[in-house]
Amino acid sequence: MKLNRIITKIILFILTIFINMSCSSNHSSITEKNFGKTADGKNTMLYTLKNAKGMEVRISNYGGTITHWLAPDKNGKMEDIVLGYDSLTSYLKESPYFGAIIGRYGNRIAKGKFTLNGKNYTLAVNNGVNTLHGGLKGFDKQIWTAETAIEENEAILTLTYTSKDGEEGYPGNLKVTVTYVLKNDNSLQIEYHATTDQATPVNLSNHTYFNLTGNAKRDILEHTLTLNADRFLPVDNTLIPTGVLQDVANTPFDFRKPEIIGKRIDQLSDEQIVNGGGYDHCWVFDGQSGQLRQIATITEPTSGRTLEVLTTEPAVQFYTGNFLNGSIIGKHKTTYGKRTGFCLETQHYPDSPNQPEFPNTILRPNQIYKSRTVYKLGVL
Repeated sequence: MKLNRIITKIILFILTIFINMSCSSNHSSITEKNFGKTADGKNTMLYTLKNAKGMEVRISNYGGTITHWLAPDKNGKMEDIVLGYDSLTSYLKESPYFGAIIGRYGNRIAKGKFTLNGKNYTLAVNNGVNTLHGGLKGFDKQIWTAETAIEENEAILTLTYTSKDGEEGYPGNLKVTVTYVLKNDNSLQIEYHATTDQATPVNLSNHTYFNLTGNAKRDILEHTLTLNADRFLPVDNTLIPTGVLQDVANTPFDFRKPEIIGKRIDQLSDEQIVNGGGYDHCWVFDGQSGQLRQIATITEPTSGRTLEVLTTEPAVQFYTGNFLNGSIIGKHKTTYGKRTGFCLETQHYPDSPNQPEFPNTILRPNQIYKSRTVYKLGVL
C-alpha cells in the first residue's frame, strides 16, 4: 500500500509538470536578459517575445532593435529571418540600422537643412551631403526605457524615449513611445506615438532587414514582391526626391503584380536603378493615410515563407541591401554580402520638410503623432 501511494504521488507529480509545460507552451511569454554595456557604462537589455505558436522576436532597448526573428518555414522549421548581430558590441561598432527604430526623421533630409516657422535649422550630415535617419546619434543609438506586459495572450514591449530640444539639431522636446505587440497569428505590430512642445519634423520607422530564406548567406533576389503602389518618388544621385511622383507603369518599379525582386534590379538603362544602386526608393500609396491597409506581400519559394505588410503610413521605402558589401560579419559569423537583406520601411516621404507639396511631417504642440505598421509572417 505504501509503495502504491509513493507511485501515485510520483505519477501525479509528473502529470503536474506535463500539464504546466503544456499550458505554458500555449501562452505568450516575455523574458529578459542583459545585453551588455555601452561605451559610457550604461546597461542594455534584450527582451524575448514568444507567442503560443513558438514564434520568437528578440528586441533590445538599445535602439529598439529587433535582433532576431524566429519564424517557421513550410515544414515548420524555425529559422532566423532578420539580419543583425549576436552582441551589443557589434551594434556599437558598426550597424547599417539593423532592426532599429528610426527617428527623429527617417530617410533623408537634403543637405541637412530645413526652415520651420521662419527659422533655419542645420542638422548633422551623415550620408554624403545629406542627413540620414536622424543624424549621427539618432533613435537607433539611444537607450529606451522598457516595460513588458502580457495582455489577452499578446506579448507586449513598450519603449519610451524623450529626445531633448536641440538633439541632432531638431527643435522641441519630443516624447516618443514605440510599442511592439507579438500576436498569436504570427504578426508583429509596431505602434508609434509622439508629442512635442515645439513644432518639429517627425517621421518614425523601423529598419529591419529581412531574408525569408532563413539563411543570410543567400541573397534576396529570388523573393517575389507585390507592392500596391501606382507611383514612386524618383531621386537624384544623392537619393533626394526630385519632387516628382512618377507612375510605375513601364518601369522596373512596377510591382503591382508579383515580380521577382532580382528580375530588373540591375537594369542599368534606367536612371533610377543607377541612382539607387538597385532599389532604394519610396513608393507612395493612393487613398487616405491613417487607415491600416495592406501595402505589400513578399514570398520566398524555397522556404515557403510569406510576409504581409500593413500600415497607416502613406509610403514605404523599399531597400534591397545595395550597400552591404561583405565587410560586415553578422550573427553566427555570417558575412553579409550585397543584397542579402531587404527592408520595407513604412514612413512619410523623404525630405518633406523641404518639399511643401509632400504630405505634412511637422508635429506641433497639442497634436499627437500616431502610426501603426504590422508585419505578418505566414507560409505558402
